[in-house]
Amino acid sequence: MFTGIIEEVGQVAAFAPGAAAWSLRIAARLVPSGLARGDSVAVNGCCLTVTQFDADQLGFDVLEETRRLTNFRELAVGAAVNLERSLQPSGRMGGHFVTGHIDALGTVEVFEPRGKDHYLRVKLPAGIGRYLVAKGSVALDGISLTVAEVAGDSLAVWLIPHTLAATNLREKRTGSGLNVEVDLLAKYVEKLLPPRPA
Repeated sequence: MFTGIIEEVGQVAAFAPGAAAWSLRIAARLVPSGLARGDSVAVNGCCLTVTQFDADQLGFDVLEETRRLTNFRELAVGAAVNLERSLQPSGRMGGHFVTGHIDALGTVEVFEPRGKDHYLRVKLPAGIGRYLVAKGSVALDGISLTVAEVAGDSLAVWLIPHTLAATNLREKRTGSGLNVEVDLLAKYVEKLLPPRPA
């Protein structure tokens, strides 16, 4: 479980297919501290298991399925990635509950400054919009954000300068992929409610 509060922006050091899985290595200074093999780390919001690490690098095995369904297929050496260690029971809950299980791959439609703020609109696959509400929570590349607008299968958020400075969003452009995780509560509510007549 994660909070969507990014601890560090790491850099892809290597990402290549191996015999059993894709091998992803990320250069990082803060996140390797206190880790053990087998711990979970969210990389662009995707929960991965640490297979190796040292003081300045993390290693993960990535399934082909994960690469296909997320923006990992866009990753190249030098790419910036958002990193967050899993939530500890004594930690602060600053964002919202994020599982690290990506629901969809969104695409940046609009990303521009508007006055002192930045406006980001993301196009989603058909059907994902039903899980979003204005003023609700969403995780984009692992970042806990407040939904400002929902229009069909697109959403918009407003970004403060700190979010741009402390995450990889500053590198995104129109057409960039974003890993999207909707609020877990919405999925449970849908599961518990009786189906609506067609």
